[in-house]
Amino acid sequence: MTQPPPALDGVTVLDFSTVGPAARCSRILADYGARVVKVGAPPRKQGVQVQPAFWAYSAGRGMQQVRIDLKAPTGRDAFLALSVGADVIIESYRPGVADRLGVGYEGVRERNPRIVYCSTSGYGQTGPASQWAGHDINYLAVGGYLHTAGRRADGGPPLPGATVADSAAGGMHAALAVFAALLRRERTGVGEYLDVSVAEGVLSLMSLYIDQHLATGAEPGPGHDILTGRYACYDTYRARDGGWIAVGAIEPHFYANLCKALGCEQWLSSQLDDDAQDRIREDFAAAFATRDRDAWVSELAPANTCVAPVYEIPELTRDPQLRSRGAFSEARHPEEGVFEQVAPALAGMNRSAEPVVVRAASASDTEALLRDAGVPDAEIDAMRADGVIA
Repeated sequence: MTQPPPALDGVTVLDFSTVGPAARCSRILADYGARVVKVGAPPRKQGVQVQPAFWAYSAGRGMQQVRIDLKAPTGRDAFLALSVGADVIIESYRPGVADRLGVGYEGVRERNPRIVYCSTSGYGQTGPASQWAGHDINYLAVGGYLHTAGRRADGGPPLPGATVADSAAGGMHAALAVFAALLRRERTGVGEYLDVSVAEGVLSLMSLYIDQHLATGAEPGPGHDILTGRYACYDTYRARDGGWIAVGAIEPHFYANLCKALGCEQWLSSQLDDDAQDRIREDFAAAFATRDRDAWVSELAPANTCVAPVYEIPELTRDPQLRSRGAFSEARHPEEGVFEQVAPALAGMNRSAEPVVVRAASASDTEALLRDAGVPDAEIDAMRADGVIA
């Protein structure tokens, strides 16, 4: 069967970001076929995080790169020339910075009314917290995510490990907004400005508990319900070899299958009995401790018990299910050689078997892209001589 072209084939994205939610957004757009151009400062102008992501990280896979000093008037004008041919701009400066540089939405829209301009920030472009600096843990904190997670031994909220706010609450939130804006532009012919707040994205992820509180006054937290550790049927258990097993037997028939397989039939009628939970956990833990993790998983996972292994990172890269689905793709770096990366994980994607060529950190498409945008060679030469472009 002939594969259709990618959904965003022909869409050009200019991306100011290097890490965080905006970088996750541009990764998604690129996986759907958009041409993404990373915009950063020349090397001598860069701060610690201006370089696109480290070569081994898939965030910059298949993207082009332009290096312009936006603080220089000629650099600003060069970027605005590039923006004329763009469909989407993604930025993650502190609110107000892009406008002060002259590359904010209003400045771009004057030249390109069809532009979809997406600003990603921790708390949004307006409001009393809009100028706060932050990272993933901060947005998970204000959105209630950390509070509802199981506690550490000292009673404090745990570190989640994964960048849930950056990736889901920010990156996916922004990508969805961009997709919707592009679709709307097809009907109206004009672009729009998108104000994406990562903290508000966390609220969406936490809506199950926040809505419950707003409607009923309930105060969800650790141990409040099934998903936050109240019941033994939704927990993790250590196996004989020290490996861990995740159990999510919420539905009664899954719970019954689990009890029978573990030899714990005495608890069949006690799934939601609060007084019995400590004893159920003790018996489940004792049963799981009699065999190695993978032995249990081999028996229980196919038996409708909602059981899965808690993988360490090296293990998951060898998992036969993920391998069979093409979850990892081959990449090639000019200096580092051939290695693998996480492949696009989006529905409808045609995962290519061809290795992706990962760009060297020093590679730049600046001059070629500026020429394509109509910037005269004399101006390009002058900017190069002045250090405005790399």
